Amino acid sequence: MINTNLGTVTAVPVLQARGITKTVGAGRAARTVLDGVDLDVEAGEVVAVLGRSGSGKSTLLHLLGGLDRPDAGQIMLAGRALTGQSSRALARARLRHIGFVFQSFQLIEELSGEENVALPARLPGARRGGEERARRLIAELGLSQLAHRRPHELSGGEQQRLAIARALVNDPELVLADEPTGNLDTDNGAAVLSLLRSLEQRAVVIVTHEPDAAAIADRVLHLRDGRLEEEGSPGAAALRESA
Repeated sequence: MINTNLGTVTAVPVLQARGITKTVGAGRAARTVLDGVDLDVEAGEVVAVLGRSGSGKSTLLHLLGGLDRPDAGQIMLAGRALTGQSSRALARARLRHIGFVFQSFQLIEELSGEENVALPARLPGARRGGEERARRLIAELGLSQLAHRRPHELSGGEQQRLAIARALVNDPELVLADEPTGNLDTDNGAAVLSLLRSLEQRAVVIVTHEPDAAAIADRVLHLRDGRLEEEGSPGAAALRESA
């Protein structure tokens, strides 16, 4: 809630999803992986989504980030509709408002660490000041001495921290992380999770199999039979016990 001179105004969630439906495959092989999913995520909130392999977690993340389109439903980002937008408008929204963190880092081998971080800031339509933000993020993550190196010269934890810096370089409101600790050892995974937890004033959604990743979240949701269920509900408990 935000207090103003005009009274109390309800803050709009950074991310709002309503009735999201998605079917994959065709004919007799068609399968509904998302069946009327609703989700709100506030600024400063970390939400973890757990589920079995193949349950649709990554599909949900791709839809929330405008990488794919739902069959039905609506997705709002900072009060602006993502659903129904042109491919060009979606690309601009991803560039300016969404940061992606993937399990496989997806750094470009031909570029140095600093060049990888700064790359989104150099694209047409990016927010101003990206080069300076890139240098600041690298310094804040303790990677200034390594920023000239190529990805293959860095550890997995160092690469993932650079990937997170790249996700933040255009100052997005929403950060989406797909199994961000899946390729990391325990210590590096813990450092990355601590970094994601520290992202102030941003909405963060993590899809994961890892209990440690879920432990940093303000809310834990389970994706089961195409629906999101809050941690502690009977369906979520059954899914956790059978995983």
